[in-house]
Amino acid sequence: MNQRARIAMSADEVTAFLGEARKLQLATINPDGTPHLVTMFYGLDDGRITFWTYDKSQKRRNLDRDPRVSCLIESGENYEDLRGVLLYGVARPIDDREHVLEVGMEIARRMTPGVPDEAMREYVAHTGRKRVAYLVERTKVVSWDHRKL
Repeated sequence: MNQRARIAMSADEVTAFLGEARKLQLATINPDGTPHLVTMFYGLDDGRITFWTYDKSQKRRNLDRDPRVSCLIESGENYEDLRGVLLYGVARPIDDREHVLEVGMEIARRMTPGVPDEAMREYVAHTGRKRVAYLVERTKVVSWDHRKL
């Protein structure tokens, strides 16, 4: 078995890692073909990554033109502690406004653990008026856990 195979995470390990983390690096494709890379808080919907963004954002314009994305979630400071998941996929817009607000609430919960929903609902509803949400359909998953070395 090669080293790449030894450090790959199982499907259950990927699921647990995505549940623990809160932020990802989201790459979309600019009109000139260059990557547009941003840090995003994210949510999970039945194990699938969700995120929201302002309606007029560059990532929204990029996704309208080309819905392909890469999502990198990583942790660890030293080489022997590095863990990560790279998801390739297609960002599907969520059209239902209630579902958009559910995505916003999930992200808010992950951003501010322990804060009751009642304390966040008004903020999410207010900021949600200017936001759109997406669900990432995975096409490929690459993972690593250097702790297995």
